[in-house]
Amino acid sequence: MSVTFLANPAQLRDWRAALPPAATIGFVPTMGYLHTGHASLVRRAAAECDLAIASIFVNPSQFDRADDLAAYPRDLDRDRALLEAAGCRAVFVPEAADIYRPGHQTWVVPGDIASPLEGASRPGHFRGVATVVLKLFNLVQPTRAYFGQKDAQQVAVIRTMVRDLDVPVEIVPCPTVREPDGLAMSSRNSYLTPTERAAAPVVYRALEAARTAFEAGEREAETLRAIMRDVVATEPLARLDYASIADAFTLAELHGTELQRAEPDRAEPDRAESGAVASIAVFLGHARLIDNLLLPAPTASAVPARH
Repeated sequence: MSVTFLANPAQLRDWRAALPPAATIGFVPTMGYLHTGHASLVRRAAAECDLAIASIFVNPSQFDRADDLAAYPRDLDRDRALLEAAGCRAVFVPEAADIYRPGHQTWVVPGDIASPLEGASRPGHFRGVATVVLKLFNLVQPTRAYFGQKDAQQVAVIRTMVRDLDVPVEIVPCPTVREPDGLAMSSRNSYLTPTERAAAPVVYRALEAARTAFEAGEREAETLRAIMRDVVATEPLARLDYASIADAFTLAELHGTELQRAEPDRAEPDRAESGAVASIAVFLGHARLIDNLLLPAPTASAVPARH
């Protein structure tokens, strides 16, 4: 079945109104230049709902530099083929003027959960993310929305927004999809030169080193952060932005005594927030790569998949 292209909010509303009232809708918001990780989200949405819809919108309000926005990769024909193969029924592809009409001045401003990590490195980023996601939820009116766990803070911000603003949508985090060498799939991987791509698995190695130490009994958060920093330091091309050991729900940095509460045998199967999350951001050339792993004992629904 071919993918229906919806070019503006009016077309989306008409498409939405024509659906059976009881139809469950799985929604995958994206910025395009899709990869296997996005396809996995669409496949899960299609499997768990009556139909899946995606959006492709390079959201200008979540970029802190105009050159980064301009350089973001785009390939709509390739995206359409991937979505069709994954079972997507429709894709919403608005222009910026459709989302931010002249005179736009209302924003969703997340609280403390958006302040550390990506929020500290990219001021204003999550204001843009939360605003556009809420607008997309209002337009699509999905039953469930699917997000990759690679962007763990984004998932946490959106979950908090949905809870606080009583948005009637279920947020479904999905496992990180990785390349064979562990690198998390990302549209920004296209920025890497061949030499930088060969160096990029250092990001996952750093996280794995922290998880291995945690599983061996290490509970000092600063020791785990130091382990990640030391691994990144072994790669000359890599420059660390941050290495974090934080509460998986609040994203507040943990310390030794707090980390004692993240014992593996206390992790609930479907509540990642019961433990701790190791997060990292690394610069490699023009690319900035982020990734994370949950530290409680692996469970099918709480730990990113390893490929």
